[in-house]
Amino acid sequence: MIGGRGAHSPGSPLNVPPVLASNFVLGSDRAYTRNDATPTWEAFEEVLGGLEHGVAVAFGSGMAAAAAIFDLLPAGADVVLSDDCYQAVVGLAAAGQEQGRWSVTRLAPDDTKEWLGAAVHADLLWLESPSNPLLHVGDLPAILSQPRKSGAIAVIDNTFATPLGQQPLELGADLVLHSATKYLGGHSDLMLGAAVAREDELARRLRERRLLAGAIPGALETYLAVRGMRTLHLRLERATATAHELANRLQRHAAVGTVRYPGLSTHPTHSTARRFMRNYGAMISFDVYGDADRADAICESLQIIRHATSLGSVETTIERRAAIPGQEHLPPTLLRLSVGCENVDDLWSDLDSALVRSSPKERH
Repeated sequence: MIGGRGAHSPGSPLNVPPVLASNFVLGSDRAYTRNDATPTWEAFEEVLGGLEHGVAVAFGSGMAAAAAIFDLLPAGADVVLSDDCYQAVVGLAAAGQEQGRWSVTRLAPDDTKEWLGAAVHADLLWLESPSNPLLHVGDLPAILSQPRKSGAIAVIDNTFATPLGQQPLELGADLVLHSATKYLGGHSDLMLGAAVAREDELARRLRERRLLAGAIPGALETYLAVRGMRTLHLRLERATATAHELANRLQRHAAVGTVRYPGLSTHPTHSTARRFMRNYGAMISFDVYGDADRADAICESLQIIRHATSLGSVETTIERRAAIPGQEHLPPTLLRLSVGCENVDDLWSDLDSALVRSSPKERH
């Protein structure tokens, strides 16, 4: 199998089809799906591993992959985690701390000095960059080049940037995490996750955790994700160009306060991002003037942009993140926009109309 494609023999499928099987005829190295995977899983892992320049291990969801990584930690481990981070990962880390499995320190993604100091003692460094939802970019070249404690694992959640935006393994990360539900799949129709290891041994340990926990991916989901990754570069090129334009227009809108997008020169970590990111992604967070009710009204009055959670699809979606349990610490009027592949002027017309209809007449 090359690039996740099927066999080259005449008459064979061009792409590996979804293999819907729980078990196989004995006599080969494949017997039972939970133990031995399927050709469809392997196609997904080959494509993603090639994009990230590592060894990919597929899981049933991004959180299943995250849980498998945390399960690798020794008792009493020292975990260092971004303070702007996906709330389910925060919950996973907090639950383990309450059980006495590890201790957790939270650091700002852009506090490079603190991350460099943490590398000396941490068993797990977990950094989202760009972060969710404030879009801070960590200085990955500096942090990942710092010598780490023996046996320590440095993980970069690359869901927002994708392999086309940055290459954390090449910068020195041990693992890259993906919620493949998002950009890799790209069509709001699957739930899937993956961890990509720089070394074979770490990938082997993750496969063992997947096997024992039963955190396996589905055949249809991996098939759809492979199909999605075939167009990732096209989707991302369109979405990032549109996001950059929308971010610039939002900065000039009378109803909008702070706009967070790494590609803007006004973004606090723009200079860091431009040193190593290949593009700035398609996620924007911005504050609107007024209160939470007004921000909700903006989301609900949009026509083309969908008021929905999650991100990374061909459809543009928006949500008020502070409305989500566990995210109450965020600014109450912060809206997170995942830019899709629609026409930029159609998206702007929709946004502008909603902002004008729902926002106060004057800045506060």
